[in-house]
Amino acid sequence: MFERLADILSKSDAIVFFGGAGVSTESGIPDFRSEQGLYAAKAQYGHPPEKLLSRSFLQREPAVFFDYYKTNLIHPQAKPNAAHLALARLEQAGKLCAIVTQNIDGLHQAAGNSIVHELHGSIHRNHCVDCKTAYSLAYILSASDPVPACAKCGGMVRPDVVLYEEPLDDTIWANAIRAIQKADALIVGGTSLSVYPAAGLLRYYSGDKLCLINKTETPFDGSANLVIHDALGSVLSAVVN
Repeated sequence: MFERLADILSKSDAIVFFGGAGVSTESGIPDFRSEQGLYAAKAQYGHPPEKLLSRSFLQREPAVFFDYYKTNLIHPQAKPNAAHLALARLEQAGKLCAIVTQNIDGLHQAAGNSIVHELHGSIHRNHCVDCKTAYSLAYILSASDPVPACAKCGGMVRPDVVLYEEPLDDTIWANAIRAIQKADALIVGGTSLSVYPAAGLLRYYSGDKLCLINKTETPFDGSANLVIHDALGSVLSAVVN
């Protein structure tokens, strides 16, 4: 399997990587959608993550939202893992032309990738809901009040992440589609392909090099050209090296 993936990568010059939470779990960032994450959220906050991370919950109980958000979605100590670094090397080699990610941690950019379409936004970008002033992650983390306030107008500063009940950014979505349509190989890793509309991006790939790398089965295994059930970091680092 590894040899076949290496052959696909060597013969491709417009590779796109599409990844999910499993890309970053190897960096110590837990998947809040996992059974364990669901249990922890309900036990501590009395609500599932889908409610805690919704637009309406942010508006109704912002202090609880930020407590959950800072504790479970921000991991400033996390570093790029073997998968991130392998993908950065693929871009440096002129093979990888874009990354489409469901993650919001910014680890692809930290590893060295330059073209990253972040479907669900980023913890590193934040803005005042009233005057739209931009703020860094450091500002959110250093806020003394439970709800970060704008230094200019006093409005709430929220992360530029797509919450439940909010649509994806049209421009980012269109750029992701365009990248996948142009890809001569699509490598999908670290995602169960069960979260929509993101999982629907696979229908825009029309080539014959669809490779799925995930520890468990996905609904798209039967339509892929290559399926590897293994840890993403070990697979990509071995093949790219």
